[in-house]
Amino acid sequence: MSDAASVESGPIPGVAGRTPAAGSAPVPGAASGERPGATGSGGDPVPGSAPEATGPADGPVPGPAPEATRPADGPAPGTAAAVVHTGLTLVVLSPNDPMTRGQLRRMAELARGEGHEVRWEEARGGATAPFHTVGGLAPLLRRAKRIVMGDPFSRYVQLLLTITRARDLVVVDDGTATMEFVAQLARGERLVRWHRRGGRRGPRDLVFGPVSASARRRLTPGSGRRVEVFSSMPINETPDGVHVTANDFSWTRARFGPPRLTKGADLVGTSLVETGVVDPDRYLDAVKGLTKTYGATRYFAHRRESTDKLHRLAVETGLEIVRPDLPLELIARRGPIGRTILSFPSTVVHTLPLALAGTEVRVAVFDIDPAWLTATASPRAQGFLSGVTGTARDVHRLSAVTTAI
Repeated sequence: MSDAASVESGPIPGVAGRTPAAGSAPVPGAASGERPGATGSGGDPVPGSAPEATGPADGPVPGPAPEATRPADGPAPGTAAAVVHTGLTLVVLSPNDPMTRGQLRRMAELARGEGHEVRWEEARGGATAPFHTVGGLAPLLRRAKRIVMGDPFSRYVQLLLTITRARDLVVVDDGTATMEFVAQLARGERLVRWHRRGGRRGPRDLVFGPVSASARRRLTPGSGRRVEVFSSMPINETPDGVHVTANDFSWTRARFGPPRLTKGADLVGTSLVETGVVDPDRYLDAVKGLTKTYGATRYFAHRRESTDKLHRLAVETGLEIVRPDLPLELIARRGPIGRTILSFPSTVVHTLPLALAGTEVRVAVFDIDPAWLTATASPRAQGFLSGVTGTARDVHRLSAVTTAI
């Protein structure tokens, strides 16, 4: 997701029962999922924490007015009667992607409704924007004793990590990248997103190399430095000294739903075509097969899916394309949602069963056929995607989609 982080003077989001010392602050750099101060395709702040998209700030600086209406089941965010300020300031390092920005606006609105201050930074709004953003956050980062961040692969986050002297670092992320991040940290490898591994390093990678290496050292426990990972994802390869706290989506279940269920099936989209992993024609054929075989009627698009691809899916499959304005876990909890949710390997096969626990919804996942991969896909793509599916709990693993076409 977008980069984000949060500044705290109260309990740490997602870390129950712990209160940070005065001046602690989580770092900008968001990820997706149920993490305090972040937004994504699966996100659930714990009670008292903020939705995902947070970042340090020098004080209660309100963000811009939200662009969407408030959720139906909650107090009006930003009203004096509904909000009691908690002392936590969330900073969003806004991305350029319109869909991601829209979701972050809605999550910022939810954060205000929970009593948090939100500061919106146009961190990518031109050539000078990074200098203004980093310069404005630097004083707080230097004072902070605790940093809570989202996406540790983000170059923005890695840059900000070189500024802080905090000895307590918390990564909050429910995305599949969390599994790769922890594994790379355990093996002492450079931090590279799984779908980019195996490719040649470009000029920007080489220039940014020292910053990335410094961030990896900062995220390695030692010399009085504490590192924690808060996630719902399965973590099997934990580095020495890294503390892992499981996110069970209890805040989401308590705050939203239970949902009204429809008779049909819903299909969850993926951005594997956009990241160059899966061939677009193969993906379209797979969606056609799922729609016909399982009676899917709606397609919940990933925020990074292209408009052209979604138009083609709508025309050739007859599916209703839904562009969620909130992470899917919140959309599903609020309903209406299908009794069966069909998905390819992605974050939601781990997060939706937790968010929908206690309902009659069945989450079904299909493996990616190796024949669908592009010639430029990372050599690790098939193994990584199979691992995402194989480690998912409480999902129905169905036969390859090729049998349904």
